[in-house]
Amino acid sequence: MAIAFSIYSKIPVPQFEWKEEDMEYMMCFFPWIGGVIGLFFFGWAVLCEKFAVGNVCYALIGAAIPLMISGGFHVDGYMDTMDAFHSYQSREKKLEILKDPHTGAFAVMGCMAYLLLTFALWTQHTQKAVSALAAVFFLARCFSGIAVMTLQPAKKEGLLYTFASSAQKVRVKAALYFQTALCVVLMLLVSGWYGAAAIGAALLSFFYFKKKSYKELGGITGDTAGFFVTVCEAAAAVAVAGYFL
Repeated sequence: MAIAFSIYSKIPVPQFEWKEEDMEYMMCFFPWIGGVIGLFFFGWAVLCEKFAVGNVCYALIGAAIPLMISGGFHVDGYMDTMDAFHSYQSREKKLEILKDPHTGAFAVMGCMAYLLLTFALWTQHTQKAVSALAAVFFLARCFSGIAVMTLQPAKKEGLLYTFASSAQKVRVKAALYFQTALCVVLMLLVSGWYGAAAIGAALLSFFYFKKKSYKELGGITGDTAGFFVTVCEAAAAVAVAGYFL
């Protein structure tokens, strides 16, 4: 759990030397970071409603909460992936672009579009819609963890391959499937059709991410897994806002 929060969030955790056996169950706790983000997002929405905070302030801080807690880890992968996918180069060149620390034009444009979209969508909500959106942060990371454990990696190196190869796959997959099922049931019970819309968007995002990654790179990478989390959250927000409207 400490390793998961240390890598995928800015939340302070105890520091220690990482060994391979310490990472066997790390992915089981990956969705919990989404749970923390969801709690803060929901709490912010409740405070805004209680104290009549304006929609612009609510949406701006709501859009910033995932970035502040995660440290922008997944948005970084999203930006790298946008540069790679829009380069229209060979598969090998795209994999090189993913490792390049420099930021390209498509990364900047994609990030701006993502932030503007989430800012606009956070202004469209009801209490049930907010519950569904808060849960999506957890659900997106469940799906991302399942992808790491089950989908083909594009290369046999990097952070994603290290975590996938070090994990106790059977137990980790069972834990992720259980957490996913529990999240889906709670979303449907608490949020009704808003939850169903968010779940549908998350599933469509997952299949799009898999197809696109296989087509462009021959498999998934850590950056494309981050791309998925970002796209999944945005797609769910679009679906929930669309149902609300």
